[in-house]
Amino acid sequence: MRLSAVKQAVRAIEPREIAGTVRAVKGLVLSVEQLPLPVGSLVRVSVPNRTDWPRGEVVGFEGTRALVMLLAEADGVATGASVIGEQPYSTIGVSEWWLGRVVDALGRPIDGKGDIPPGSPQPMWPPRTSPLTRGVIRDILPTSVRAIDAMLTIGKGQRMGIFAGPGVGKSTLLGSIARGTSAHVNVIGLIGERGREVPEFLEHVLGEEGLRRSVVVVATGDESPLMRVRAATVACSVAEYFRDQGLDVMLMLDSVTRFAQAQRQIGLSAGETPATKGFTPSVFSMLPRLLERAGCIAGGGSITGFYTVLVEGDDMTEPVADAAKGILDGHIVLSRKLAERNHFPAIDILASISRVADQISDPNHLKARRHMSRLLSAYKEAEELIAIGAYARGSNPEVDAAIALKPVLEKFLCQGQYERAELPYTLRALVELSLSAESAGKRAGPQAGGAARTAAGAPISR
Repeated sequence: MRLSAVKQAVRAIEPREIAGTVRAVKGLVLSVEQLPLPVGSLVRVSVPNRTDWPRGEVVGFEGTRALVMLLAEADGVATGASVIGEQPYSTIGVSEWWLGRVVDALGRPIDGKGDIPPGSPQPMWPPRTSPLTRGVIRDILPTSVRAIDAMLTIGKGQRMGIFAGPGVGKSTLLGSIARGTSAHVNVIGLIGERGREVPEFLEHVLGEEGLRRSVVVVATGDESPLMRVRAATVACSVAEYFRDQGLDVMLMLDSVTRFAQAQRQIGLSAGETPATKGFTPSVFSMLPRLLERAGCIAGGGSITGFYTVLVEGDDMTEPVADAAKGILDGHIVLSRKLAERNHFPAIDILASISRVADQISDPNHLKARRHMSRLLSAYKEAEELIAIGAYARGSNPEVDAAIALKPVLEKFLCQGQYERAELPYTLRALVELSLSAESAGKRAGPQAGGAARTAAGAPISR
């Protein structure tokens, strides 16, 4: 492992200084002459009277000139300034010292806990993983969130999207999963977040317990689009480092939508033609490259991915959401109606799906989950009739059972932000709810509901 790291470091060494000259500045993009460096190279721009020379990345070419996008503001950059090659290959040095730390998109600590010792270089965009080296998802990865573990069971190496509009509880749900998951390491990428929300997430949502086994990569919304894109790729590279140590990693990116918006800005600045609703083609080519980096490796570790997708106006068919759904292994849809009723987590079970749940669940769990899904569906179909009192008890046994169990099932699917639900208790309670529903479907009246509440009284968390 050490020899491999040394080889990568040697390859990343540039034997001579390569320098170009700034000829034009357009926003954050510099047009640079005589800079024969490949796309993705890091550079420095010499600015008089500044000790911290701004850094940038080669994002494209216009004729013989390189297009360099800065990682910060272009203050002080003038025509004729030298642009010096710094790193021809995009890598980030990662080590075990990153655990419990908060870093920016360049791997620099921003938590005030001191410097991080240098680590082994990890490529920002590694070669694509061969599908034949990927392992089959066979094992459940508990999240300690009842609604997910029972109804949308997650496997090690699965990639799940969390789709919701703003203010419905995406970050809160991520924090609950990070605190309760059985994964060895959490890697959390906060992409384009408001600056105010970062300390709130660390202190109130993630907490000290969650941070201890986590690496948090931050690029706030006021940073350059290049920093936001780099934050997402750095988070993936960190997750891959720990996966290669044989560990189970939980990777969380919040949010994929802001990653796509940042890449759109980069593409437009580099001269790409906008396509679907203003998004450039590079956005839709980079999404699968980013999302496919999660997964399990045969005989090795795993990366289980949770990716939030911000849907404006709760429109699940917008371009980024539609593209992500086609790539991911399932999606969790958060409902604004449930959130308004203080139902946390506000997961719409019927609109959500886990594509590997059936293959990793035991027969009793599978049967109980399908039964509960049928009851929820039956209740939804008859909801309007029930609301106006037009439903006749006894006309549909499944609806009768759903009405009897609705309060108990809702209580089961609700959970406090800091409450942990152990998987064995969750599965036991789900099976008992299913058995109660079978008996409730054969009876009518308030006695059925009482029987259901008694049977569902098994412990479901501790």
